[in-house]
Amino acid sequence: MKMSGGVEWALHCCLNLAWAGGEQAVPAARLAAFYDLPTAYLNKQMQALAREGIVSSVPGPRGGFRLARAPEDITLMDVVTAIEGPEPAFRCTEIREQGPLGEPVADGSRCLIDQAMRRAELAWRRELAAQTLADVKKNVERDVPEVPERTRRWFAQARA
Repeated sequence: MKMSGGVEWALHCCLNLAWAGGEQAVPAARLAAFYDLPTAYLNKQMQALAREGIVSSVPGPRGGFRLARAPEDITLMDVVTAIEGPEPAFRCTEIREQGPLGEPVADGSRCLIDQAMRRAELAWRRELAAQTLADVKKNVERDVPEVPERTRRWFAQARA
């Protein structure tokens, strides 16, 4: 399965918002500048997160985005679904009914390939749903402990 770059951007921005602190909103332009991303496209990803209640949008000159929920309450699947939508990755079109040997499936049985793909996707979705932003945050803080403080300082400069 291939996901859009917006998923990666959204996950990193959520993590940065967790480190930046919830009291001040961070403008989309500042979030985009952190990774040298196009602001307009990142803003679309942030709006998608806001529609799903993952971040909140604060209007005005000191506005921007902040997490709307605690990192413990945001799963990786929440972010993926906000950006990519809830549709399944695999869509069976019943091609077994087409071609020289194709016949309508009389008994209504589901395609075995469709069943296998759905099981695999369910496992993938369950794994993403089992991991929270807090889990990733904790792992980064353990593995590269200087990153959170450097990130906090960088975003704090924008507020000054």
